[in-house]
Amino acid sequence: MTMTVQADQIDAGEIERFAGTLFEAGLATVELANVALGLRLGLYAALATGPCTPADLAGRAGIGARYAREWLEQQAAAGVVDVEDVSAGEEERRYLLSAEHGHVLLEPDSEAYMGALAEAAVAGATWLPLLKPAYRGGAGVPYAEFGVHDLQAAFSRPVFSSHLVQTWLPALPDVHAKLVSGKARVAEIGCGEGFAAVLMARSFPGVSVDGFDLDDASIAAARRAAVDAGVADRVRFEVADAAALDLAALDIRGVYDLVACFEMLHDASDPVGVLAAMRALRADGGTVLVVDERVAEQFTLPAEPIERLLYAFSTLHCLPVGLASQPSAATGTVIRPGTVRRYGRQAGFTSVDELPVEHPQFRLYLLGG
Repeated sequence: MTMTVQADQIDAGEIERFAGTLFEAGLATVELANVALGLRLGLYAALATGPCTPADLAGRAGIGARYAREWLEQQAAAGVVDVEDVSAGEEERRYLLSAEHGHVLLEPDSEAYMGALAEAAVAGATWLPLLKPAYRGGAGVPYAEFGVHDLQAAFSRPVFSSHLVQTWLPALPDVHAKLVSGKARVAEIGCGEGFAAVLMARSFPGVSVDGFDLDDASIAAARRAAVDAGVADRVRFEVADAAALDLAALDIRGVYDLVACFEMLHDASDPVGVLAAMRALRADGGTVLVVDERVAEQFTLPAEPIERLLYAFSTLHCLPVGLASQPSAATGTVIRPGTVRRYGRQAGFTSVDELPVEHPQFRLYLLGG
């Protein structure tokens, strides 16, 4: 496509600015790809054991020495690793990973962990062949075709580790008291690989948790996690569409003290059906909790960085997943508070209240009635 404009209509400064913006984005993308490479090869873990030359890194990580030198130089140029003596010979130069940078790269339970984002930058390019025909035809792409259940679990793990037990559940005093007593029964809808469900069971002895998710691979991983954590006697995972749960067959109508979904409502093709099922699963006096993205009340420019990131994931993943089943609400990742409230009312709830819990990425909604 060629644009025809008059020469005096072109703002040369804007051309330079926008080209620079895309250059910086491209640079960040390929540098994140190198971070992903380092994670996959265990290069940061090797560096964390102490300063090393290229030969040292090659020996520690089991890679070719020439690759080790090039990657180390690239990482130093990008500011990821430090160099003890820049003037030293290329083979004698010693590189080191600071404790702070190591924390960001090697601590998967930390909210500062960026390994999952690096992997997402690499994965996004592989989704383009799936997305081109979907965009052309207006159809969706099933979640399983993306192959991202491990990546999605890596994104949510730091948040659960830092907030679920510490601040989110205590924000529901009645629920928290039941959990502490060990007498509560919990259902998690869209449980993924089960990190939150297992964490609740480990944190509150005696509590039982049932997790439901559409993805076979995620449920298989969740079941392994429950066994590994020693809570498989109290945590059950089932492959199921929450919007179409056979409550009678499963004997689960009205039995849960807490029914929760964490960052999944925006992915659901039938979010109203999901919420209606959650309402039916809730016991008398029970609680329904929805946690989803913290975005502006309405479309606003310029968008905040978090909202920009969510839109980027929406176009590449969440909206196609939501469109995979028809009819679809086609929500997308940027699920605004008004949308959650509307879905809640349509599902039969009479109140949808935001809990006073601060988090830069998530809102917590308490649904009642």
